Order: sequence, then C-alpha cells, then structure tokens
Amino acid sequence: MRHPEEHTDTDPHTMEVWRELLRRKTPGERIDAALQLSEFALRMNEAGVRAAYPEASEQEVRIRAAARHLPRELVLAAYGWVPDDNDHL
Repeated sequence: MRHPEEHTDTDPHTMEVWRELLRRKTPGERIDAALQLSEFALRMNEAGVRAAYPEASEQEVRIRAAARHLPRELVLAAYGWVPDDNDHL
C-alpha cells in the first residue's frame, strides 16, 4: 500500500503496522477510540484555557473553551456571554 502524503512524518512501515492494528479492531472499538480522542482534545483545549486564565472558574473555562471552536452567536445563545478577548486564542 502506498504511503499517503499526509503522513510524511511517519515511517511507512510504522504507518502500515498502525493501519493493521486499526483493521483488527471491531467497529465498536473504533468508535470508542474516536470518542476517547475527542475527549482528549476537549481536555487539552480546557487545559490551554486554564493555563492562559489560571484564575478562571470552571464555568468560565468551559465557556472560553467553547468559544475557541464554536461560532460566537452559538456561544452567546448557549451561555449568555462570550469572552471579548477570545479572538487571540
């Protein structure tokens, strides 16, 4: 199998081993892995907010994290507040 261009930083043999491991997983295991990666990404986003705003409450952290990847109007509708300084994040 040809090595995809988007994985040029990964050794082709290593990528093939990884793909074989994925092929052996059940659909449920693949979904679980995707959900775990999504959860990890959300936690990393929140950790970045906590590092930038160490005095922020948990509610503020959640709102600032949401504001990093959701449209301003949606964050405002959901939380009633959008951080003004979120543009630089």
